Amino acid sequence: ELHEELGLELGAESVLGLLDDYPTRSGYVITPVVLWGGADPALIPSPDEVRAVYRIGLHALCRDDSPRYVDIPESDRPVVQVPLGGDLIHAPTGAVLVQFRWVGIEGRAADDARVDEMEQPVFAWK
Repeated sequence: ELHEELGLELGAESVLGLLDDYPTRSGYVITPVVLWGGADPALIPSPDEVRAVYRIGLHALCRDDSPRYVDIPESDRPVVQVPLGGDLIHAPTGAVLVQFRWVGIEGRAADDARVDEMEQPVFAWK
């Protein structure tokens, strides 16, 4: 996937670890893999696969106003939002970013950093 979507070839030695699986409303299960690709790897996004690539500093994931949670009538679970720049990143990507912050940056134990109950916005249910 990484090579197909971003033109980046990394070996098994680049894997730092896995985050929790995230089951999507559309029936997929995402397994986030945390990799180290160097300080500034060359990325060549596939126009058929990738709409945009964002490079963000780890500090951007640690904002005081992040994560945010919104209630929706369609679910009893909170919709997660991660503010980045002027955008809001929702689950499933938002949930992955929240768990990365909690485990990878803040050092929380994985058992104290579950995100699979974080809801996606209704537009992502398809």
